[in-house]
Amino acid sequence: MKFIQNIAVLLGCVLGVLPNAFSQSAANYPDRPIKIIVSFTAGGTTDILAREVANQLSIRWKVPVIVENKPGAAGNMGTEVVGRAAPDGYLLLANSIGPISINPTLFGNLAVNPQKALQPVALLGDVPNILVVPTTIGVKNWKEFVAYAKANSGSLNYGSTGIGTTAHLISYLFSQKVGLNASHIPYKGAEATRDLIAGRLQFMFATAPSVVPLIKAGQLNAIAVSSKKRISAMPDLPTLNELGVDIATGAWFGLFAPIGTNPAIVKKLNETVVSILEEPVIRQKLLSLGADPIAMSVPEFTKFVHNDYAMWAPIVKASGAKPE
Repeated sequence: MKFIQNIAVLLGCVLGVLPNAFSQSAANYPDRPIKIIVSFTAGGTTDILAREVANQLSIRWKVPVIVENKPGAAGNMGTEVVGRAAPDGYLLLANSIGPISINPTLFGNLAVNPQKALQPVALLGDVPNILVVPTTIGVKNWKEFVAYAKANSGSLNYGSTGIGTTAHLISYLFSQKVGLNASHIPYKGAEATRDLIAGRLQFMFATAPSVVPLIKAGQLNAIAVSSKKRISAMPDLPTLNELGVDIATGAWFGLFAPIGTNPAIVKKLNETVVSILEEPVIRQKLLSLGADPIAMSVPEFTKFVHNDYAMWAPIVKASGAKPE
């Protein structure tokens, strides 16, 4: 009996210490370098947003915040690394709608399911896709694009950052609605944009931040934007809806931690990232690239992620997309 009483006292002491320990770990966080894994290659939208946030976190917290690109398996590789990591707040994931909302349905048997293994931390940006073409084909607007597509039916290729990504699914829906006979060529990441510029692809739906600078530099021509309304980065660019194509969707990008991370650390990360995105200079920079920074609390972003997964699951099934 005395032994059981001693165990009870010891357990009570341990439980009493745990909340204080969690509080202390959050209060001292971060006290060493943080690494953010990006699930795609350098130069893409996920990478651009992650590096902007990492730089600002490093300035604010006076610790190195390192970005490491780990592309592969349609974004699943980076997701798996962070999903299996210790939930201490020092290994985070910058990821997008594809690996988080689409891949669980697309792959079905993921080693790490992002919907279960990751804690949503903060929304980094809501981003429309822009229909872009290489300058080499001489197409500069919607009318010219339609004429070119009809003249080259059966020989059109479009790229994406991987099977089942929004770039793929939007292109698929677009081809169906417009009646294009086009072939999908998936890439691991930003390589798709390079092949588009080189003329090996005839069109692509790419996230605004990854192509707006290329459009302004004259390396690509923009035809339309997939968002519900025109974007401030390119106010003269029409939406697909304006052109009579019933598509109004885009992509989003967010920061995640391994499930089980101290809620106080997650909250601290969220509040800091939100304050960074609300800085006028940062906000204007992201808007100029075509990314809309939207402030969400941890509960709001968590609900957003779960709802987005539920929305895309039936669309992925209906498309018949299968991972290679």
